[in-house]
Amino acid sequence: FRFNTSFLPCLGYGNLSPSTVAGRIFCVLFALFGIPLNLVLLNEIGQLMLLGVQHCAHHLEEVFHWQKKASLLIKTCALVTGLLLFLLLPPLLFSDKEGWSYEEGFYYSFITLSTIGFGDYVIGMNPDRTYPGWYKNVISLWILFGMAWLALVIKFCINFLE
Repeated sequence: FRFNTSFLPCLGYGNLSPSTVAGRIFCVLFALFGIPLNLVLLNEIGQLMLLGVQHCAHHLEEVFHWQKKASLLIKTCALVTGLLLFLLLPPLLFSDKEGWSYEEGFYYSFITLSTIGFGDYVIGMNPDRTYPGWYKNVISLWILFGMAWLALVIKFCINFLE
């Protein structure tokens, strides 16, 4: 699971890599099918998030008889909620579990979710620390949903600029 969430989104941290010829061939074949499927999955998650935002906006429009205000309010709430869940609060967890500063945790969050993934910061790799069993799996889910959220934000920015 952890390998898939760092390999298929093209994060490429560099600390997880196959060491045999067979493993490398498998990765090439896996990537040929897995990367497009991962993009479809991220798109579907993003569309579900967008559908939820649109549903909330429609509900507010019906209840309060707002037109454009409801849509703007919901989009703003979705943006702020995403900022909190994916960029502003996770660095607090990384500070606690990894011993990083808040700024390092924020940097890791953005670099990871934007799929840049330099590999200078990788969670759960410090041999001097003990990590809870749930930690890496929760972070993998955070990466999956965070990438979908950030893709939506980028899509909104592109639409705005166009």
